[in-house]
Amino acid sequence: MDEAELPECPVCLQPYDAVSAIPRVLTCGHTTCEACLKQLPNPFPNTIRCTVCTLLVKFPNSLASLPKNLDLLHLSSVLQHRHSPGNKKVISPSSPQANGIDQSVLFPSALKSWSYEFYCKWKKWVLPRDCISIEKVGSESDGGVVCGEVLKYFQSDYVMGCVLREKEHVGLVRVGTFVEGEEDSKFFKASYESRILTVLYGMEEEARNKLRIILNATLRVSNVGKVFGFWCNEDDKCVYMVCEKVASPNLLKCVLKKKEDEDERLSSDEMSALAMFCMEICEILSRLHSEGLAIGFLRVSCFGFNDFGRVYVDLGDVFNTGRRLHMAVRIELCDLGISLKDTLLDKYLMFISPEMLLNFFVKESFKFDWGKSRYEVGCASDVWSLACLLVWLIVGSTFVEEMKCFLHFVANAIKDEKGCDYSGLCMRWSEKIAVVLEGRLGSEYASLQDILCKCLGFDPGNRPVITDLWKCLRELVIKPQFDTGLMLKQEVKNGKTGHCVVLGEICEMVEEADKELMGVIQGKDKNDGAGVELRVNEDVVQGVSRGHVKCTEMKGHLDCITGLAIGGGFLFSSSYDKIVHVWSLQDLSHVHSFKGHEHRIMAVVFVDGEQPLCISGDNENVICIWKVTFPFSEEPVRKLHEKKDWRYSGIHAMAISGTGYLYTGSGDKLVKAWSLQDYTLSCAMSGHKSVVSSLIVCDGVLYSGSWDGTVRLWSLSDHSPLTVLVEDKPGNVGSVLSLSMEHHLLFVGHENGSIKIWHNDVLMKSTQTHKGAVFSVSTKEKWLFSGGWDRTIGLQEISEDVDGMEVIRVGSIACNSTITALLYWQGKLFVGQADTIIKVYQGV
Repeated sequence: MDEAELPECPVCLQPYDAVSAIPRVLTCGHTTCEACLKQLPNPFPNTIRCTVCTLLVKFPNSLASLPKNLDLLHLSSVLQHRHSPGNKKVISPSSPQANGIDQSVLFPSALKSWSYEFYCKWKKWVLPRDCISIEKVGSESDGGVVCGEVLKYFQSDYVMGCVLREKEHVGLVRVGTFVEGEEDSKFFKASYESRILTVLYGMEEEARNKLRIILNATLRVSNVGKVFGFWCNEDDKCVYMVCEKVASPNLLKCVLKKKEDEDERLSSDEMSALAMFCMEICEILSRLHSEGLAIGFLRVSCFGFNDFGRVYVDLGDVFNTGRRLHMAVRIELCDLGISLKDTLLDKYLMFISPEMLLNFFVKESFKFDWGKSRYEVGCASDVWSLACLLVWLIVGSTFVEEMKCFLHFVANAIKDEKGCDYSGLCMRWSEKIAVVLEGRLGSEYASLQDILCKCLGFDPGNRPVITDLWKCLRELVIKPQFDTGLMLKQEVKNGKTGHCVVLGEICEMVEEADKELMGVIQGKDKNDGAGVELRVNEDVVQGVSRGHVKCTEMKGHLDCITGLAIGGGFLFSSSYDKIVHVWSLQDLSHVHSFKGHEHRIMAVVFVDGEQPLCISGDNENVICIWKVTFPFSEEPVRKLHEKKDWRYSGIHAMAISGTGYLYTGSGDKLVKAWSLQDYTLSCAMSGHKSVVSSLIVCDGVLYSGSWDGTVRLWSLSDHSPLTVLVEDKPGNVGSVLSLSMEHHLLFVGHENGSIKIWHNDVLMKSTQTHKGAVFSVSTKEKWLFSGGWDRTIGLQEISEDVDGMEVIRVGSIACNSTITALLYWQGKLFVGQADTIIKVYQGV
């Protein structure tokens, strides 16, 4: 057989493609590329002379309204695939290899195991994939802190006032990683939303509750960096929490100009400035505590100032500081030559409460005697850290040196594992701090010195509450007798409340979740060999959810697959190669070939009647009817011929209504009804303004889709028109290429890559699912499969509730060729491709 040449434009002689030489069909039926049509002269308004037949035809203002010649695009895609280097020779149906080779592939564990209710709770926090980019990644020794930059403006529909502005810097806090095997990513690609929701769903309920408390609290507490939501990085598959980051001047320059002589006492103005600053921190921490949040440590860089000079807490820095703290503890325990005191104070200037430090060591599997009770991290931990910050601002480097000694003794005592009086150690350290404070403050600020020393106590239950510290600081700014505005109705108790969330624990939560998930994946990889073989075949959707899908390839056609039909225990496939192949549904082996067409077959259907039939139609208006009983006949039992028009030709779609009628959609814009009793033409239904590209029958209604962008509904009883479905918005009209019906919903695939969902005559949802034409859609209950020009099979979940309809993108299956036909049947997904191969996906 001679190698066919690529179809090309009659003007510029360039091969047609979907980008540079798009084939457009004129009203006379001939095709010219879009680029040439733009350059042809217009002798009269809204007219153009066809380059082939030279007739003067109507020419619209917009070239996009002219339908694309999808047949030529199909043919061009197939031929280009043949010419590409490394393309394998086609296997004939009689060849032993034609029965296909099974390839078991592992998906990410528990993919799409979350419920619709879970999706509704968290979808509002999912940020667009293209709104953030990674700007900087810190070193591993620095905790791997990540910063990002906003690429485009984004405003949340749910959170009023939360706006991401272009080129704004944001903090990125990793909350998990979407883990998948190397082979998995080559086969199945989870959608962007699915990656984020899968990571969130993989967390324990307690961890998700902590995240939810943090997200809601940042919206209610002023002067705290907002959390905008979650974003997934395509490169490292990590899911990040995106936090507001405010660029502010150095803390020391705004609060206090350090004197060279640290023994010199602070002036009253300097003490008032310190009091104002720490009062605002007290107010912020108090509000966080009322929301159930406690930090457990404070770092100087966590604080900044907004445009009005008010103190601002950068939550992103708080989270990332927690990661650094984990890294510092591990380095200390591993004796890598970098001490904890140097890391916390010299490098980060971080003040961590004793109970939180001891809890960190416990989580690293170190055991030691807590004494009578184990002190939990809570609101009192922030009191201790804030007191350290205030003492440092008052005393200076002397306090840092004393703190280094304290941390050194604590770390060595823990590593010795011989037991230590931590309470006594802390008491002796606080006594030294009291002496230094007295020399710096003098007797004038005795009340402040007293409460700071109490705040630095070892037992959290004996520390003052944060409102007591706030009152003491306020007296430095305004005398009590003049303080008419002081009204504190409630106090925050110390200790750990039932809903307290320690922000630093988020970092550890992420690391533990990653370890567990990696352990599951690694354990699964080790047992893959035997485990897959023992599994029983199951539904493809269940296979995706569990993580295992099997793909079988059926080879035998010599050209692009155009249609699939199932009936009588067989799969029927039509192709441009003018042959209908019959395959056994038991073992997917090739059974027979119907050869009777002289032109490309465009569609195939099965009639389940007294006499089972297979009916196929080609692009020259010939319909062949085949008997589906053993032995299969070599010739069709009947051939029907549609009336030919020199301008329009070809059957593009077929559908069956029981055993009564065969419906055909053709290039002449008509839908024809053929009687299956005597094989005569019963009627022709007109109304479409272009090629009728797809047909389906459901619940007494015939649906017809056309290149004119509309779907028409016809009554099966008298073939009268019922209604027309078309979107009202101008410029959104795209050729209809595929239809599917499930219950009361109609799914329409368009040439522009969108899928529209209709209920009766109401457009419920429109999604841009593919990059290019959607040649086929198939449904199974709430699941929607779609495929087209971009060589991917989209998997989406359709959910309905009182608030409307939601289309959840679960993921996509990557294919090596354009998808031209999809058919779901008894748990299997049959996929016809332009490269002559039929693939069958099913769960295992």
